[in-house]
Amino acid sequence: MKIAFWLYFFMFIAFFDLHAQYPILTPFALSLGAAPTFIGWMMGIYSITHLPGNLLAGRGVDRHGSRRYLIFSLISAGIILLIQAQVTAPWQLLVLRSLSGFVLAFLAPACLALLASLSDDRIKQGKLMAGHGVMHTLASVVSPAAGAFLVAKAGFGLTFQSLGWLLIGTGIIAFFIVHDRQGSSPELAHPVIHASSKEYSGFRVIPMRFYMLPLFVACAQGILFFELPLQAGGLSGILDTGIYFSLLSLGALVTLCMLFLHKYSPYVRATAGVLGMALAFYSMASAWNVPLAVSLFFLGMSKGVLYPAMASLFIELSGGKRLGTVFSLQSISMSLGAFLGPVVAGQIRHVFSPYFLAFLLLMILLITVPPLRTRSDSASGTSKTPTTVV
Repeated sequence: MKIAFWLYFFMFIAFFDLHAQYPILTPFALSLGAAPTFIGWMMGIYSITHLPGNLLAGRGVDRHGSRRYLIFSLISAGIILLIQAQVTAPWQLLVLRSLSGFVLAFLAPACLALLASLSDDRIKQGKLMAGHGVMHTLASVVSPAAGAFLVAKAGFGLTFQSLGWLLIGTGIIAFFIVHDRQGSSPELAHPVIHASSKEYSGFRVIPMRFYMLPLFVACAQGILFFELPLQAGGLSGILDTGIYFSLLSLGALVTLCMLFLHKYSPYVRATAGVLGMALAFYSMASAWNVPLAVSLFFLGMSKGVLYPAMASLFIELSGGKRLGTVFSLQSISMSLGAFLGPVVAGQIRHVFSPYFLAFLLLMILLITVPPLRTRSDSASGTSKTPTTVV
């Protein structure tokens, strides 16, 4: 579909801009005189301002359609980047990052809602959403190295200006291309019932402990995004940082292409992904003689297993009902984790390795979040012994 192509294009550009900044924001902040503690707050504030944006975007898109929010998000984020190219003090960068987190929170809900409205067929919708994941991953593979290369050749100011004008131009294209459509988001036809969630009018409330999964995983990822540019040498290692982030995404792309993994239980896949991430962080924090590039590639592969499994896990836990609410809570948990990770890492990095903190969080997660268990058929009035889903 033509509109799907354009939506993928818009998402690719937005994700490209976002991930291109990962290897250069920390060196840019260092060049302004920011301390590591301040950089932790700067990295985290982007995620915390995502929260009100996500809450407003969900209701706004349902009421008014996707078009205006898509255009607003792209153009506003581009203007902020143009201003960011002119900053001279760390506090100015902090303010702009907080504004950027808010305006970009509208983009993903708008694009996903419009994609979902393109078809009422569940299989086609699944393919459309898979395309979103592929665009995200492809952008995250090429953009970190591209952003670092641009800074090395043209400097921070020109790089931010280029990324800003790219977003503004994309927003202008969206103004002429995108039109709202009427669609629906059908629920799962055959939901799986679990004893770990309570049912109210067909909707099973997911216990809050399961939201520790996105919270702790995002916290660990936030620690990585904070620590890796500093470990690579800040300004002097900016090209290495870009390559490292691209390796991380390349690893995720490898496992995302392993479609046979979807035959396994989401709980098993999520557990394997968390364990793989924990081992990767431990290898980076310990005296193991594992090259950093290898650890990051393995970490990316673990993420590629974990993130699709996490979405499937929450769909099963909810029985396929009120997925907007479920994924809203998941997004909030991830935003909180992405905020806390770099902030805490900035406070403790002079005491012990932030990577070891990420390892500890992920191991606590494996111990705390229980396995899923099936429930008996309530209509029969009998109860079977719960068994772990594998």
